Amino acid sequence: MKLQLLQTRLGYTFQDAGLLQQALTHRSHSSLHNERLEFLGDSILNCVVADILYERFQSIDEGDLSRLRANLVKQQSLYEIAQKLELSQFLRLGEGELKSGGFRRPSILADTLEALLGAIFLDTGFDAARVVIRAFYIPILDSVDPQTLGKDAKTLLQEFLQSKKISLPLYNVIATHGAAHSQEFEIECLVPKLSIQVFGHGGSRRAGEQAAAKLALEAAEAAVLKAPHASRKAKPRAAQLTLAGIAAIHGAAASTAPSAASAAPHEHHSKQNRP
Repeated sequence: MKLQLLQTRLGYTFQDAGLLQQALTHRSHSSLHNERLEFLGDSILNCVVADILYERFQSIDEGDLSRLRANLVKQQSLYEIAQKLELSQFLRLGEGELKSGGFRRPSILADTLEALLGAIFLDTGFDAARVVIRAFYIPILDSVDPQTLGKDAKTLLQEFLQSKKISLPLYNVIATHGAAHSQEFEIECLVPKLSIQVFGHGGSRRAGEQAAAKLALEAAEAAVLKAPHASRKAKPRAAQLTLAGIAAIHGAAASTAPSAASAAPHEHHSKQNRP
């Protein structure tokens, strides 16, 4: 009954229940485990996701398609899908893994999901595995931006600033905390033109920079959103003042020009009447 619940969530019913059992079995549980199925499922997953992306994003080049696929099939993405399936409650783990919390470990859950896909392929073929994979990924692709998916925060911040012709951000290590084997880095990110100064923390310098870049990107987007409103209000006033100034100058010139013109003939006439 418990495995029937998982099959309902997968949208697939196994003909060979033994394959399902094996796919859920970690190597810590028994010698008949899921690692070979995981290898098979990984290849099928990459193939199907590549096909979905090729079909869906026809104007995107090979490099960006590869970036998208890598992001969609990475461990974290598979872990999130496994979480939605509540896969942890179906795992078959050894006693040691159970005690150490293996049922929560992202790597174990991601590997088990791939093993399930390999098992479905062996059970009834490629088309059945393709249907299950598409059901996982189509909703995800409906809610993401293909231009930004898979890009880290530093890359997104750099691209955003370059698109606005703003100088690139500056990163500085402000402090390190903790023992040498478990340090936490505090990183400052500056965008001087937008008066942005934010701080990120991470277990490495790179992780700290990524955390700071994420905060800086949010602040930069907010600052740029505010700027056009201010400039739209300021420009008309400046333009009106400038135009008013030009009009005043031209008006003064225009008002004096006729009198000067009318004075000239009078002066010429007086000269002609002189003896």
